[in-house]
Amino acid sequence: MTETRQLTLPIDEPTIRSLNAGDFVELTGEIVLTAGLPTHQRILQYMKDGKPLPIDITGGTLFHLGSYSQDTASGFEVLYINPTTSTRFNAVMPPIVRHYRLRMVGGKGGLDRACVDTLKEVGCVYLSFLGGGSPLLSDAIKEVKAVAWEDFVSHYRLVKLRVEKLGPLVVGIDAKGNSTFETLTEQAKQRMPDILHDLETERANSPSSR
Repeated sequence: MTETRQLTLPIDEPTIRSLNAGDFVELTGEIVLTAGLPTHQRILQYMKDGKPLPIDITGGTLFHLGSYSQDTASGFEVLYINPTTSTRFNAVMPPIVRHYRLRMVGGKGGLDRACVDTLKEVGCVYLSFLGGGSPLLSDAIKEVKAVAWEDFVSHYRLVKLRVEKLGPLVVGIDAKGNSTFETLTEQAKQRMPDILHDLETERANSPSSR
């Protein structure tokens, strides 16, 4: 069985660079998340204007996780979290990762080569969250630490959570430039001719084709 590394946040660059694509990890500490492209665009505007974010992400995390939440008498309550597709953010992630020297990003579906190169440059990894694994992920939530930009719907707000043993998560892209998403895509391309050949053979030998 593959060992799951227990990581405590915040995390330093040498530890990040020691992780390899395919490693399993669990996180304990504070994470920041949002599922909104408008949120990322607002982050870029804050960068352009030289304004500090209401929730600092410097040297930390920015996960592509949606949060279903409700406002209660005691404050903002996150009922569950679930990953959203990271490729929607390909264009905006490199400047954000560089500016804030992020150590971890993540969601589902991976990021493109420009992002992979940026993660390698900065010392950041992409963590793959289990799609449909909301109950498992949500059990790790221990406290809502901060919520910003409440003019957005809850999924798009910038949210800081304290979590314990969030995971297991897979290092989908490491800080060495390796991407499991690219590897799987290349393997699929290499197998495609054989798959198509086998399908054509089965079709030719089927009774309906005679």
